[in-house]
Order: sequence, then structure tokens, then C-alpha cells
Amino acid sequence: MGFFKSLRGNHPDTIGGPSSQGTMQNISSNKEDNNAHSTEAPCHPSPDPPPSQHSQYQAPQGPPPRNSGYAPPPGPPPSHQNYEHTSTPTTSSQEPPPYHDWTIIPDTALLPPPPSVGYETGIASNADPCEADRARDWCRVNPLIFPHQPTSAQIATVRNGNVQLMRPKEYRGELFTPRTGVWQGITRAGSSDSCILTSSPLYFAHADSPTRTGQPKTIYFELEVTSLGYGSKTDVCSIAIGYCALPYPTWRMPGWERASLAVHSDDGHRFVNDNLGGRPFTTPFRVDDTVGIGMSFSLPENPPEYHIESGTPLLNNKVEVFFTKNGKKEGGWNLHEELDNERDQGVDGLDGLFDLFGAIGVFGGAEFRVKCKRDEWLWRPR
Repeated sequence: MGFFKSLRGNHPDTIGGPSSQGTMQNISSNKEDNNAHSTEAPCHPSPDPPPSQHSQYQAPQGPPPRNSGYAPPPGPPPSHQNYEHTSTPTTSSQEPPPYHDWTIIPDTALLPPPPSVGYETGIASNADPCEADRARDWCRVNPLIFPHQPTSAQIATVRNGNVQLMRPKEYRGELFTPRTGVWQGITRAGSSDSCILTSSPLYFAHADSPTRTGQPKTIYFELEVTSLGYGSKTDVCSIAIGYCALPYPTWRMPGWERASLAVHSDDGHRFVNDNLGGRPFTTPFRVDDTVGIGMSFSLPENPPEYHIESGTPLLNNKVEVFFTKNGKKEGGWNLHEELDNERDQGVDGLDGLFDLFGAIGVFGGAEFRVKCKRDEWLWRPR
């Protein structure tokens, strides 16, 4: 017991010891002091309002003052001018616009084909720009000749292939006919541009137009290339085959000026009233190639029901241009295809309203044969 007593003893940090008893007495004393303070000075809110609310605001008597110089504008606000407040909905006598059915896809088959990409300059050779300006001025002064009524003898001569060629003054070389319906030409190296034309139209607007006859019409002829760079291995040369209406500036290749079309041998491009770079069409011609070009005229989609009297203006025909190489069709295009307004000059003079002549263009040294007779053609029409 003495041992446990010694442990209990007067240890200051043990509960029950002197230090602990003194601490508990102090806590009790402080608690009593706090209670005594609470009894003496209880905390209650003051019954009076704060100092800022001691003086109550009194509104002045009478209506509020008005500015006699201001008056609101008559009527409703601008955003409500068309608004009429009614207790019942109103109806308008005007019908609402119809809704567009965006699910309907237009039939693009009825539209002309899109234009192919053209070139601003030729990729093989280019003529002098001054010559182009001179030709443009010449065409402005010399309008197209309106077609005439051919005789039956003229029509028969052309259909038999007995067509003559007109030699232009710019042509440098030989031009002769070895047999009926065939012409042979030889040009010298360094020759300038020239355009050889048939002496008679291959298409007579008055006799061949489907809008007059009610029947389709096809014209065609061929060109055999026997030599390119004739007389010089370094000579730059080209041959073109096509059609044009008269008059035509014969110092220009066919297809470059108004009322003309052609396919050129140096780059294979096709030109339709195009004095720039043409459009890609076929591969360049080679020696021993025989190429041909044709135009098929047919009735328009909506032909008139009445008969067109002689001497009245003709209606536009549907025109397809086709090209052959070595007896096989190699391509073609719709003459009325969609055009580029920034570069194309239209197809005036080529759509069947004017007589059309066969055209062979050449520059540089070349040798060739022109075949207008059906028996000489490699291509056999069906």
C-alpha cells in the first residue's frame, strides 16, 4: 500500500493531486465569475431603430413634377408597327410563298455538258499576236455572208466529192489534184500560217438544214498526213482540219477566228472560234495518220410545227462534231456545249445558219492529201 500510496502522493500531473485540485477550483471559479457577469449585464437588442432611421422620410404632397417640354411620339414603337394586338388570331388574305422541295434533284441530262478547261496559249507553237489583232479587225469589217440558194448541179457536185480547193495568197508551196476528189499539198519549211478552203460549201444552209428538210445531215472529209517538217528536220510545223463560214482571214489557222472550228496536229487541241490555246481533245497527229472531221446536224429538241418559208431566217440546229483517226471515231463534242463567258466567243456561224466550207490549215513544211470523195475515206459511215 505504501508503494501505491507513494504513486498517488502529491504528483502534480495526476488527477486528484494538489495541482489538479487547484486547477479544477480555478475552472469552477472562472465559471461562477462568468455567470455572475451574465446576470449583471444581460445582452438585449435596443428597442429603438438605428440612428440613420430616426428621421422618417415623408413624400411631398401632390403628383410628381413633369417636364412640360417632352411628349412621347404617337403610335406604337417602330418594332411593333406591323403588330396588332387582338384577342383572337387574324388571317392574311395574301397566300404564303410555297415551300421549296430541296429533296428534288434536277435532271442534269437536259443541260448542256460543262465546258472543258481551255488554255490561254498554245502548248506547241503560237502565232504573232499582231496577226490576231489584224484578223479581229478584218472580221469586224467583213461580216459573214448570208447563205444563198444552191443549184441542183452544185449540190450534186459536192455530194459526188468533186470539190475544188482554193489556194490562198499566203500559201507557200504546191497544191494539185492527182485524181477526182483528192488534193495533194506540199509546203516549204518556214511557211507562215495559211488556210486552204473548199471552193464550194460542204454544207448548204438552204438545202441541208434539218429545219427545212426534216432530215438529218452529216458532212465529212479526211486529211492524210504524209510528212511533217518537210524539207527540214528542225522545222516547226502543224496541220489543222476543220470547217468555217465565209469570209475568213486566210492568214489564220482554222478554229482561231469567228465562225470556224478545227483540230490541230501539233498539240491535238480543238479550237472553236478560239484564238487562245484551245482545249485538250486528242493526241497529236503523226506521219501516216489519216484524220477526219464531221458535223452532224439534226432537228432541235422542240422543232416548230409550222413550215418555214424560203428566205426566212433559219432556226438553230442540234449539232454534233466528231473526229476520226485511221478510220475509227476517236471523240467528239456538242457544238452547243456550255461556254466560258470569259474566253469563249460563241458558235455563231457554225450552227447551221450559214454555209460551211472545208478548211485545212498549215504552217511550216508539211505534205498532205485532202480527200473529199467518199470512196477515198478510211472511215465508213453507217
